[in-house]
Amino acid sequence: MTDAPPLSGTPAIPMRVGMTAPEAFPAAEMAEAAGRAILDIGKDFAFYPGDLGHPGLREVLARREADREGVDFDPDEIALTNGSMQAVTLVGRVLMEGPGDVVITEETTYSGTLGAYRGLGYRLVGVPLDEHGMDIGELRRTLESLTAAGEKPRFIYTLPTYHNPTGTVMPRERRLEMIEAAREFDVLLVEDNCYGDVHYDDAPRPPQSLYALANGEGVVYIGSLSKILGAGVRIGYLLARQPLQQRFLDQRFDAGQSTLSSSIVAELLRGRLPAQIERNNAALLPKRDALLAALAEQLGGICTWRKPAGAMFLWVGLPEEVDREALFALSEQRGLEYGYGAAYHAGDEDVPFLRLAYACPSVGRIREGVELLAGCLRKLVPGRFPQST
Repeated sequence: MTDAPPLSGTPAIPMRVGMTAPEAFPAAEMAEAAGRAILDIGKDFAFYPGDLGHPGLREVLARREADREGVDFDPDEIALTNGSMQAVTLVGRVLMEGPGDVVITEETTYSGTLGAYRGLGYRLVGVPLDEHGMDIGELRRTLESLTAAGEKPRFIYTLPTYHNPTGTVMPRERRLEMIEAAREFDVLLVEDNCYGDVHYDDAPRPPQSLYALANGEGVVYIGSLSKILGAGVRIGYLLARQPLQQRFLDQRFDAGQSTLSSSIVAELLRGRLPAQIERNNAALLPKRDALLAALAEQLGGICTWRKPAGAMFLWVGLPEEVDREALFALSEQRGLEYGYGAAYHAGDEDVPFLRLAYACPSVGRIREGVELLAGCLRKLVPGRFPQST
């Protein structure tokens, strides 16, 4: 059992940030695509890309969504953004009427979104979720309570597919119930589907997106290439029907997403997007399985978790009595970086959970990270571990 600080100069085990597998990045193919794309664009690099962005990449993304979701997507309803977080913040900025406006989210959700909406001045109201995502009965009660208080939410932000951080997948029937509840209370749905293609073939495929099920009515849709290509590429996208899409474009002041990066990525992915998705997911699967096996060996019966069908996170339940701040500090001291549970809670509660992101480190480092975590827990809650004889 590793139970000592890391050696001086040893890099930390990066299990905090949701990056994808570095070894799956198609560097050689990207270099070749860049040569072709740059010559093809030529002097047109002198011009601004426009609010929607590179048409060739929008066509690739529309085809990607149509193939996965089974409905047509109009490239002219897609606006390219600088990562999906630009889309998240743009939606929040445009839909806000004033500080203190309410946004409904899952009670536990992506920390970046929580930070962005808090920073804009929203009041976040969390709805409990179970193993199938947001509880729609609780959502209805929340909407009823807010309506009675005269506080109509500006929108509902949700991650129904491979939820971050819990990994849950909302069933089709519950998605339809969510759409119905949002329509009944006349509240917009904002669907973040940035993990939609990060899927493992040992699990059923997820249902259609809310956007597809609702035929785009009353739903804003956010996607990303970060999770199948690389976060450093900084390409996300936003779909919305008119006239709502124009409201977002009217508040876009960055002159558009980079023609350089989007033209290269369009050249790279045109005709080989499925191959890149397969390459990425094949790199992630052994890492997920290594993490599950290490947790079962080191922390079985002490912590809790669910096997994820997609994405790149495990939401790990801790013993209630553990001092979460002490565990976080000790883990960092010994060389393990993970996501602190309270950062993912809409109410900022210090919940007894942590998030392990497994895409970036190697299989060996993942095992080492779990061993470090177990060593820290053994020190802080020794009574939870079997006594050696």
